[in-house]
Amino acid sequence: MANVRLENIKKVYEGNVVAVHEMDLEVKDKEFVVLVGPSGCGKSTTLRMIAGLEEISGGDLYIDGQRVNDVPPKDRDIAMVFQNYALYPHMSVYENMAFGLKLRKLPKEEIDERVRAAAAILGIGDYLDRKPKALSGGQRQRVAVGRAIVRKPKVFLFDEPLSNLDAKLRVQMRTEISKLHQRLGATMIYVTHDQTEAMTMGDKIVLMKDGVVQQIDTPLEIYAKPLNKFVAGFIGSPAMNFFVGLLEKGKTMMFAEHEGGLRLPIPKKDQARLKSYIGKELTVGLRPEQISIAGTNVIGASRTKAKVTVEVVEPMGNETYIYFSTRKDSTQFVARVNSTKKPATGRPLDLVFDMGCAHFFDQQTEKTI
Repeated sequence: MANVRLENIKKVYEGNVVAVHEMDLEVKDKEFVVLVGPSGCGKSTTLRMIAGLEEISGGDLYIDGQRVNDVPPKDRDIAMVFQNYALYPHMSVYENMAFGLKLRKLPKEEIDERVRAAAAILGIGDYLDRKPKALSGGQRQRVAVGRAIVRKPKVFLFDEPLSNLDAKLRVQMRTEISKLHQRLGATMIYVTHDQTEAMTMGDKIVLMKDGVVQQIDTPLEIYAKPLNKFVAGFIGSPAMNFFVGLLEKGKTMMFAEHEGGLRLPIPKKDQARLKSYIGKELTVGLRPEQISIAGTNVIGASRTKAKVTVEVVEPMGNETYIYFSTRKDSTQFVARVNSTKKPATGRPLDLVFDMGCAHFFDQQTEKTI
């Protein structure tokens, strides 16, 4: 396999529309890297530049140490799996998987061996004689992956390969692709807009917004230490709650949400770095699982009880989502609690906010303080 290196890679379309801004990224040999972000953030464009399907406007792209900016796609030794499968409808599964190998004029015996080995890995050995129209979406996606495997490329590229599948199949294919990565020991670059896919599959996540890389790190580091408000809000489901207010200094340092909302004391461990924000506006971020129903958690130095109004309750089986407001006409927030009790909507409820886990963001730059 191979490593992939992007140095100041840029993509500019007609009308000076910048899709990707001077991107630096190194994908190590055998690493599984996920490019994630909302629609239009430049992740698929980046993948297509690596594949050679989009011209690079600036910077240098290296695959296995070789600069490949001007190398045609067929000579880059990469294989790409698309969202829409891109199978030939008039060919059988076997013929679809063998097609690229026939173009390379490999011996018939070797083609047969590679196709059947890939089919066995993916569990599609019984479908080799079928046409794509006779297959389910999940089976078609396996064929598309199999067509990539038989080529034994240096790098596998996946462009939102699970978007067309239903929820159950997405989970199944997610685990299958992860197992495939371990089995092949392959270098894989995977594009998705689904943060759950990114968190569960990637060795490393590249989070993008508006063509700019926001953070590159392991899934757990991005979750625990987001560099800015966008990263914090994008990763995690349900999304992080953001409370906007002023930092006050009385007997203790206190966050006061606007319009008479929450009042939450700042833990001692955070007071020194927040000192310069006293009297200023800032944003406090708390994940839904860091908010619990009073009585189910011990209230300590970093945990504060506050009264809210329940708006909507969603029982999820082993846990419950409580959507609440902190004041009249406030934004709706959410708590994820381990409780079988269903609070009454429209009624007040005491919740406990774990400020020891809070994130703090500058209101102007939105960077983590």
